[in-house]
Amino acid sequence: MARILLIDDDSTVRYALKQVLERAGHQVEEATDGQIGLQMYASGRQDVVVTDIIMPNKEGIETIIELRRMAPDLRIIAMSGGGRTGNRDFLAMAEKLGAARIIAKPFRPRELVEAVDTVLKAA
Repeated sequence: MARILLIDDDSTVRYALKQVLERAGHQVEEATDGQIGLQMYASGRQDVVVTDIIMPNKEGIETIIELRRMAPDLRIIAMSGGGRTGNRDFLAMAEKLGAARIIAKPFRPRELVEAVDTVLKAA
């Protein structure tokens, strides 16, 4: 079981992904944007962070950069559907900046569980 911080501004997405991850045996905490996610990580030190890219207040790319400064070995999974633009280049950027895995939305629940399993095994 891993402690996972799930950062996404869409409450429906967060709810669904939390259910998937908890069914896979993980403990999940939720944040509505990168700013809150960074605060939660600083106080909780989760094993894995799963973050959306397009969010208000503090978007995912900036969140990944700051998480890397805080914890260079943290396992980060970035996910995005490209937002209103549909641009998935953000995922490639997230990977270059330190995301261990990237997932394009929409994805199957199994893909997220596999991504978490993969980053946990790589530690």
